[in-house]
Amino acid sequence: MPINIPIHLPAKQVLESEHIFVMDESRAFHQDIRPQRIVILNLMPKKIQTETQLLRLLGNSPLQVHFTFLIPSTHTPKNTARQHLDEFYTTFSSIRDKKFDGMIVTGAPIEHLAFEDVSYWEELKEILEWSKSNVTSTLHICWGAQAGLYYHYGIEKVNLPKKTFGVFEHTVLEKNERLVRGFDELYYVPHSRHTDINMEQLEASDELRILSTSKEAGVCLIASKDEKQVFLTGHPEYDTNTLLQEYERDVSRNLSSVEAPKHYFREDSKEPVNRWKAHATLLFMNWLNYYVYQETPYEWE
Repeated sequence: MPINIPIHLPAKQVLESEHIFVMDESRAFHQDIRPQRIVILNLMPKKIQTETQLLRLLGNSPLQVHFTFLIPSTHTPKNTARQHLDEFYTTFSSIRDKKFDGMIVTGAPIEHLAFEDVSYWEELKEILEWSKSNVTSTLHICWGAQAGLYYHYGIEKVNLPKKTFGVFEHTVLEKNERLVRGFDELYYVPHSRHTDINMEQLEASDELRILSTSKEAGVCLIASKDEKQVFLTGHPEYDTNTLLQEYERDVSRNLSSVEAPKHYFREDSKEPVNRWKAHATLLFMNWLNYYVYQETPYEWE
């Protein structure tokens, strides 16, 4: 089944060229199927790139999925055209009375700031609180995961001595958990972050389960016991060249601490190799199927 997206969204043409089945709104309206309603709070600077990455991962679902793109009203994005934001995005005030089957909160390049110093922190807190009663399950990614863990469970982020940057091997700890069903015992995830989660506080929580970890990158996948909150510290949605683009950006800024991403390039070359795509797709499919579709009511009260 297809993903349901606006006719003129830039991601539509890209996904169709990759033979991912997309359906425009007019065709979806005439199908007698209730789509899964997913709201994506997109905090990444390159919003069109992030839209395409997330829709690609959800595009192989057997479900019809309808997306609403959300941005904070208290922050003005600098890297996306105003016309694109006006056409495809909305703000929290327009959806606060609605119910959604799932929500995705993306990362954001603001790790150096305390949560309380983020310009839209108060609005984000309001959205996260709203999600507890208006969303069946929420998937938080990278900084979004750290923000969600801090808000919902009081788990703080900690600074790392150097950036966790590269593609790292992870071990599945909860092999019978539905979210990692079908996973190999070892799998790969890209990471790009200067901060980590306070592990002492995380392990002390009786509301959370650690599902996978990495010897080099630390904890990766966490889920609440009621399955309403999922936290992902890496970036499995990244394209093959995304880490390379970040590396070249940092090199161009003459940052003294820049190191090449680990375990990312082919041996004896500077060509990236993608070793995370299959598990990334499976993770998003498992979340959409087990945590969203099979748990959400057909009709919200």
